[in-house]
Amino acid sequence: MNRFYIIAPSILLIIFGGIFWQNSKTAEARAAQLAAERAAIEQTELQKKEESERKAREDAEKRAATREAEEKAKEDERRLKYETNLAQLAEETADYQTQFTASTAEIASLEKQLAALRADRDRRNDETFEAARETELLAIKKRSAELEIQRLVKILAAQTAPPAPALLEPVP
Repeated sequence: MNRFYIIAPSILLIIFGGIFWQNSKTAEARAAQLAAERAAIEQTELQKKEESERKAREDAEKRAATREAEEKAKEDERRLKYETNLAQLAEETADYQTQFTASTAEIASLEKQLAALRADRDRRNDETFEAARETELLAIKKRSAELEIQRLVKILAAQTAPPAPALLEPVP
């Protein structure tokens, strides 16, 4: 029996070793196959990820280029509008400057006319005042002459008239 205790476990150990060795080879093969499949899956996922990143970069670059083109177009449009407005303002300024010059000349001319008209009005007012003064002086002289005539007529009448009878004389 002593041998049996050594032989049986040895045989079983050999059988177990063979089965273990075969299973470990198949397990290694399976593990290698799984690792290869995982590597392939990871590789395809990595390729997909890289492809999506590449597409995302391309899309981002396209959007950035489009945005830059739009911004440049807007900036060009703003610049063109600014230059147009600036040219229009310069033109309007020139027009207003010529209008200002013409208006200034017209104002100076009108002020000269106004000064001449005021001087003429003052001269006519003075003439009217002098004429009214002369008229009043002539009226005063006329009244003085009439009064003088009346006085002389009374004096002459008193000298040429017979003496008036006395009304209050006593009767004889």
